[in-house]
Amino acid sequence: MPSSNDTRPRTVVLLQYTGIGDVIWHIPYFEAVAKASQGGRITLAAQPSTQSRALLAHEPWIESFIDHDYRPRLSDRRRGQHGGLKGMLNMARTLREGHFDRIVLFSGRASRGLLAALSGIPCRLGYGYRFWQRIFLTQGPYIAPHRSGSVEAYPEASAFCVAHGFCSAPIVPRFSAPQNLLEAMQARLKDLPRPLYALAIGTSEERKQWGEQNFAELATALCTTGAGVVVLGGPQERELAQRIFATIPEALRPQAHVLTDAPLLGSVAALHAVDACIGNDTGMIQIAAAAAKPTYALLGNRPPLDHDPLMVSLLAPSLADVSVRQVLGAIGVKV
Repeated sequence: MPSSNDTRPRTVVLLQYTGIGDVIWHIPYFEAVAKASQGGRITLAAQPSTQSRALLAHEPWIESFIDHDYRPRLSDRRRGQHGGLKGMLNMARTLREGHFDRIVLFSGRASRGLLAALSGIPCRLGYGYRFWQRIFLTQGPYIAPHRSGSVEAYPEASAFCVAHGFCSAPIVPRFSAPQNLLEAMQARLKDLPRPLYALAIGTSEERKQWGEQNFAELATALCTTGAGVVVLGGPQERELAQRIFATIPEALRPQAHVLTDAPLLGSVAALHAVDACIGNDTGMIQIAAAAAKPTYALLGNRPPLDHDPLMVSLLAPSLADVSVRQVLGAIGVKV
């Protein structure tokens, strides 16, 4: 419980974005806001698809979570509870019941500003780069939208937190799993050869999927060099991972391991146990970079990821044009 002498504002943070990677980008800024909040903790309001509860429940700077079920991904095939005016009013009521002193919006959208105003929270901070959000905020400073061509979420969050004094400079995301999970995963993967590469084969969108054949060829090529491979995915990728594993020549299969049965934090632990990660544009590659591992993002014709010096964006006219040879060259394997 916070001390009665703690005059810092009781704070709820609202994240606009929908993905696991979006949470990873914002973690250092959530923590920075928490340090300036009552008890050194925040309540986080985020969309269920971010998996923020599973990722962050063990963090000491988290007080609680609120699901903002605003706009589920198309693959979820359902309507969000907080979409539309009725849903916004319901979400505003939930926020009002939290008796917060401050809401920090990691968003520049007018709808998030309106939601904050409807909640009645007295201090409302947001990006404010458009008039239609700014009219619902209580104070600046405001930031300009990011326009350099790379993905905007991280640089805008950085500029916002620097402008408000939550930090003095951009913070490269770093993230880990609890120690017991790290130790368990180290033990599980200890017999695989080094260097050990994780292939992050999952994706929330088919257009971001590099493909079974490409991953199979890459896994075989890496094993041929004597390296180890972890075919990493969730339960929904179990069959895909097994097919990829089955294409590896039988003599090389002891160098590879399929990992699709771990909970999300178990996958985080696995990425701490490998030497590098190659994967689709999905949350796992963001976690890999946040685990301080060299990470190779299969992007094709998508905005580059430049928030972390450990992240290498593999670009081409299309994702289908990113070849196994290009990937091997990027990671320094002679072909």
